[in-house]
Amino acid sequence: MVKFKKNAVGRNIPTEINGKPVVLFMGVGKYKPTGRKHAPRIASCADYPLDGNKLIPDLKTALIKAGLKDGMTISTHHHFRNGDLVANQIFDIAAELGIKDLVWYPSASFQCQERLTAYLEDGTLNRIEGSMNGPLGRFTTQGKMKGTAVLRSHGGRYQAVQDGEVQIDIAVIAAPTADPFGNANGVTGSSACGLLGFALADSQYADKVIVVTDNLIPFPCIPWQIQGNYVDYVVEMDKIGIPERIISGTTQITKSPDRLYLAELTAKFCDEAGIIRDGFSFQAGAGGTSLSIGNYFGDIMRERGIKARFARAGSNQYLVKMFEEGLVEYILDGQTFDLEGIRSMRENPNHVDTSPFTSYNYHGKGNFAGMVDVVILGATEVDVNFNGNVVTHSDGYLLHGIGGWQNCLFSKTVVMPIPLFRDRIPVIRDEVTTITGPGELIDVIVTERGIAINPRRTDLLEAVKDSDLPIKTIHELKEEAERICGKPQPIEFEDRVVAAIKWVDGTVIDVVWQVKE
Repeated sequence: MVKFKKNAVGRNIPTEINGKPVVLFMGVGKYKPTGRKHAPRIASCADYPLDGNKLIPDLKTALIKAGLKDGMTISTHHHFRNGDLVANQIFDIAAELGIKDLVWYPSASFQCQERLTAYLEDGTLNRIEGSMNGPLGRFTTQGKMKGTAVLRSHGGRYQAVQDGEVQIDIAVIAAPTADPFGNANGVTGSSACGLLGFALADSQYADKVIVVTDNLIPFPCIPWQIQGNYVDYVVEMDKIGIPERIISGTTQITKSPDRLYLAELTAKFCDEAGIIRDGFSFQAGAGGTSLSIGNYFGDIMRERGIKARFARAGSNQYLVKMFEEGLVEYILDGQTFDLEGIRSMRENPNHVDTSPFTSYNYHGKGNFAGMVDVVILGATEVDVNFNGNVVTHSDGYLLHGIGGWQNCLFSKTVVMPIPLFRDRIPVIRDEVTTITGPGELIDVIVTERGIAINPRRTDLLEAVKDSDLPIKTIHELKEEAERICGKPQPIEFEDRVVAAIKWVDGTVIDVVWQVKE
């Protein structure tokens, strides 16, 4: 019989998930880890070629040499986003070899991996522990996955590996350029994808590491974002990814008049609140509205003759343009979202690749998030207590990953521009379907019909009290949405938990339930 306990945000959480005990969310900053970091097995140079040549004929041979067997955890990264050509091959090989009950530990999954549902159905894969998008999330919410999915933020993924919560047996790192020793980068080669930061923990902590490349060059591969001293085997193949599909349909400025207004209103709020000033820092996502907000920031900065000290990124063509114009001194990049971002990282020394360790790991000695003056984030839902949801929709379906969203909540000001309703369903609710981030860390909700400021942020309320901004309470915005759309009906769930949502410290903040069809 599964036992449940309430966590600090009042959600019922099973005390055990996938056979492991659960630590319940205790509140922001309340859980403090003990012990020492996990360490991989000690290796010996005696077991590796003295000439540094770790080349293996193909991926199947490399997986066999790495000891692939039932129940292992296999990791991949998602820097190619919807253009990845490697992850599917790993599990094709596993199925061919009759391997069962594998755990896939991706930094995120995309539509291009939809066919892995066949391996979840036949038992090759037991579960996915990683952010899910679209078809794989829908499959999970329908209760079709044997094990329970576990979703973590980008920083939470690094934290889980570093702390030994997840032991990666075999990491497969797709690298656009590599040498036979295993040094690798993502900024050069025909499949260049930018940085490889999401694979850092995998390279450092996995028992066996396989680098797969379609651009093998003589030693040394410079720069080396992945160091060959961590790598066991190198495989050369024809093509590892399609860089044009990094864009994945999201990294374009919106043309919607409503969303452009939302972006303009958000930028105006940041200006009136005194956030946009010389030397400030910001982070905006790669969605159409967020990109538009960055553009409006640029207009304000040009008009005032000021510049930002740094921008945290996801880099893209619009941010690169601001950077090369001199409006931003540094780009601290966590993920490259288009080909211009890749070019800039390759050419500009002040366009710096970062990793979840430097940027987001909550079990480190500080991270970048708290130094960012303002972060612009999206959400599928928020509630009257400012709790945010980014993983499920209001129909209960798990369709998105967490990404860096949770980690960014520790920025000085968190602003969420969201429409008041989508498809005539209110976005502001009494309670979000799934709590991904607690309301105490979410400061401002900007909608096309008004702006709600978290009552905790008395400084922001004071800063804009004499402005002409349409400031309202969160309850007023919710009531307005319900007057237009009606009050949404509650969702019906089965009694099975299909996914756990981890908080940045490794505790469980919420779970996703199987939707009743």
